[in-house]
Amino acid sequence: MKNLRIITAGVLAATTTVSLAACGDDSTGAASSYDGDIGSTDLSAACPSTVTIQADWFPGAEEGLLYELLDPAGDSKDSIDVDADAKRVSGPLIDGGNGYTGVNVDIRSGGPAIGNQAVTSLMYQDPDILLGYVNMDSAVQHSEDMPTTSVMSTLDISPHMIMWDPETYPDVHSIADLKEAGADVLYFSDETYMKYLIGAGILDESQTDSSYDGSPSNFVAAGGKKAQQGFSSTEPFQYEHEVDGWDKPVDYQLVHETGFQTYKSTLAVKSDQLDEQSECLEALVPVIQRAQKNYMEAPEATNDFIVDTVDQFNAGWIYGPDLAEYGVDTMRGEKLVGNGTDGTLGSFDAERSATLIDQLTPIFADQGTPAKEGLTPEDLYTNEFLDPDVAL
Repeated sequence: MKNLRIITAGVLAATTTVSLAACGDDSTGAASSYDGDIGSTDLSAACPSTVTIQADWFPGAEEGLLYELLDPAGDSKDSIDVDADAKRVSGPLIDGGNGYTGVNVDIRSGGPAIGNQAVTSLMYQDPDILLGYVNMDSAVQHSEDMPTTSVMSTLDISPHMIMWDPETYPDVHSIADLKEAGADVLYFSDETYMKYLIGAGILDESQTDSSYDGSPSNFVAAGGKKAQQGFSSTEPFQYEHEVDGWDKPVDYQLVHETGFQTYKSTLAVKSDQLDEQSECLEALVPVIQRAQKNYMEAPEATNDFIVDTVDQFNAGWIYGPDLAEYGVDTMRGEKLVGNGTDGTLGSFDAERSATLIDQLTPIFADQGTPAKEGLTPEDLYTNEFLDPDVAL
């Protein structure tokens, strides 16, 4: 499932060609030469020598926990390798104050960097990928042909939203209000949440426009008459401060608030690898939880690294320090990153997941990609590897 944020189109073709060629390359650059002492968390016996994580976009605040694993301001920072051609970053995997874990981490960008392939599909193509960013609605859709099991939620609330111009639509305060206003809504084709919004009667199908391609041009050209999908942690800032021809605030509502409560960008493994990798996951997942907690509490050094890395990538994805700060502030303020209902950072809720299955099963059946028969929440996720003491 593709989720396009604003990106310059000019260099996409080159980015895609180089990055796809790099998939499956097991080299980790400067990271392989790091010889620091292993700290109190030793992953070397349980995990691969390089833990490969496939993200679903370029570096940004939503992916900040991954880059926190590199401890970019720490003693090992000189061993971090930024591969601008392959759009990936590798280095020693650090467990915060617990130090070097004895393994490396290879973080691969997604989106245009992988030709907008679905992460799930790439996981099944490349055996080097241990963990991938998988949306739970995508996991439902592919529960029969490419099953995955999520082991940690990186975003408790999805940042997916629909935005509109408050000057053009002063009486619109929710997505449902757009229906009465008759506003066309731009979105990327095949988005599952849009099928939910139409099926639930929140929007009319006649007012939806699937021509959105990640460019702001259509929204800007409409002069405020069209609404548009986006991420609450990026687009509102970009449109107010960075989009030429707009340069003013937008208003929005999270899709989550309409009742479609998927888990966005979960960390997942292929289901048939769950038992084989269980010893590694038992040790690794709490490290990632702590990285998320550390990032949310003190993101400055990692944000500096993210901004510099995006600049080195030169891939059309523009990400400055103000946008990074806005992203973290929004994730905090809207509780996009937060504890699960059991109080544990990164956990999944069974009732919420069951509701999602009920919402999605008829949608995917209608489009010819039926979910696994008898699918249950336990097929989609496990909380067994999470440390219940890690919480925000």
